Formats: sequence, C-alpha cells, structure tokens
Amino acid sequence: MTAARADLQEQFREMPAGLRMDRPEVADGAAIWRIARDSGTLDLNSSYSYLLWCRDFADTSVVARDGNGQPVGFITGYVRPAHPGTLVVWQVAVDSAHRGRGLAAALLDGLTARVAADLASAPVALNRVETTITPGNTASERLFTSFAARHDVPVDREVLFDSGAFPDGGHAPEILYRIGPFGT
Repeated sequence: MTAARADLQEQFREMPAGLRMDRPEVADGAAIWRIARDSGTLDLNSSYSYLLWCRDFADTSVVARDGNGQPVGFITGYVRPAHPGTLVVWQVAVDSAHRGRGLAAALLDGLTARVAADLASAPVALNRVETTITPGNTASERLFTSFAARHDVPVDREVLFDSGAFPDGGHAPEILYRIGPFGT
C-alpha cells in the first residue's frame, strides 16, 4: 500500500446508513443528469455527456445508491493526462433528500481511496486532488477544505478561469483548489 493510499483510507468517512458506493454505469447517466440539474448550483452539461462520462470515466467517478439501487448522489472525475498523479473532480451533487448526512464527503473519500488503490501499481501514485469552485459556493468550499483537513494536506487556491474566459458571459470565475500532496 502506498503512503497516499494509506493516508486516504485512514481518514475515510463512512457512507450514511442505507446507502452504498458504486462505480457509475451508462444506465445511471439519466439519473445523474437529473441530480445535477436539480442541484441548482452546477453548470448542467448535456444529458449525452453524462452518459459518456458513465461509460468512459467510471473508474474515476462514483455514484451513491439507495436501497433500491437508484443513484442519489455522484462525483465525476478524471485523471489529468499531463499530471497522472492528479485526480480532477469535475462535479459533485447529492439529491436534496439525502443532503446534510455527510454523503458528499464519504463519496469524495471513497473515490480518492479507490483511485489511489487503482494507481498503486502505476508509475505515478495519486498525490493531488484538483477541483474548481465558483466564489460563494460555500458547500463546495467546505467539502474540499474539510477533505484537506481530514487528510492533513494543504489547499492552494488560484484563479483558473476568470469571468472573461467564458464565451457566454455572466459566468463567475472558477477558482482552482489544488489539494495535496498526499503521503509526503
């Protein structure tokens, strides 16, 4: 077990009762799209993109399922091609009926532990998590800063894309949260 994997597993948040963590499947794409739409905070991608995400990035994404196997939360992510030790978290959303129970934190811990385990035999171990957050999204700010605190790693912040970078106008800047390194 790598130091990064041990660190991530040591501080793992438990899933709330009655829910389980799983890899997403293509059949989950529609439910994930609805959860993203209903979140009220995420930039909604096309329904097609969620289907593709569930097909092509299932190993770096996670879904929470209720007792009936229905998705009630998700995280989409990918490993950066130019930085293979970095997991980029694209979107996090939890159905409104399941918020406030620590589900997003449990999913984030579980996903990073799984990706760390999957990369354990790779030339580069998981050493960072990156995400972007728009100013004022306090739920996401708390999720990622508490993740860093649980794993005792720093968080660096910088503007990744300012408002002027978006062609459709009216988009807030995206602040890059660079969390890690793990296991140093």
